[in-house]
Amino acid sequence: MVTAILGALGAFAAWFSVIFVKDIATHKGQLEDNSWTKVFGIGFLTNFLDTLGIGSFAPTTALLRGFKQVKDRVIPGTLNVSCTLPVIAEAFIFITVINVDIITLISMLSAATIGAWVGAGVVSKLPEKNVQIVMGVALLITAFLMAAGQLGWMPGGGSALNESFDGVKNNLIYESMNIDGKILGVPIGVTGIKLVIAVFVNFILGALMTAGIGLYAPCMALVYLLGMSPRVAFPIMMGSCSFLMPVASMKFVKEGAYNRRAAIGITIGGLMGVFIAAYIVKSLPLTILTYLVIAVILYTSITMLIAAFKSKEKNVNLELE
Repeated sequence: MVTAILGALGAFAAWFSVIFVKDIATHKGQLEDNSWTKVFGIGFLTNFLDTLGIGSFAPTTALLRGFKQVKDRVIPGTLNVSCTLPVIAEAFIFITVINVDIITLISMLSAATIGAWVGAGVVSKLPEKNVQIVMGVALLITAFLMAAGQLGWMPGGGSALNESFDGVKNNLIYESMNIDGKILGVPIGVTGIKLVIAVFVNFILGALMTAGIGLYAPCMALVYLLGMSPRVAFPIMMGSCSFLMPVASMKFVKEGAYNRRAAIGITIGGLMGVFIAAYIVKSLPLTILTYLVIAVILYTSITMLIAAFKSKEKNVNLELE
């Protein structure tokens, strides 16, 4: 079944690549005036961090805005289109190396993909100030979830069995793992009402992803809250994004609601960042990096909300005049 999932990912990658390249070729004389160096560097750095589980949408948004590379109105589309191929590469890696219950995995991936299909058609046509408000609030929530995880406020993973165990027990799917030198059974999937909750929430997260709201942090929180091993968050969240992003990105490409030049640079830099992070970097102190990213996310959230409300005040003043 894992082979079938990877085969489907390959098909999605090929399908998206053809449409993406065709759109770029059609508009090759109308590309924006972004700096190739800046967008390539942004893609490399943020997707490098993304592969380590930190997430790429929030820092990419912050850097694109900080270096004035993309207008706020097309940030959601640019994020989805440019990060699609790098995220598919991540999914190949983590679905291959980390075990997760196949029913849980397929159910959550499918829910996120359907959610993205429903959400992209609406989000791509939203007014700029609406996009800013949605992204600003969502980034603020994401920062809180990441900080809560770092400070130990979030419950992390299910309780391991006091014995080595592979299989189903107490309606949970377990796998034997080495924990502090002991081989214990740890949940790698969910069943029953927990599976229903997982599917429903991942559907919502898939729809919100098309607004430029990263799925990683809330999906990781969901995995923890449902009692699964923190490790399985990686194939679930990266697999979810890898299936939903091509679907969402197709609509953004069709609407022309993305920055083409930035998408090219971020995609190329992002792919390089993913493979270097996955195959060369074996260990990295992520605590300081994570706090830095949280600070960037908070800054971006605040600046977006300020920009949105300034725009709203400006419109009110114009109406009064």
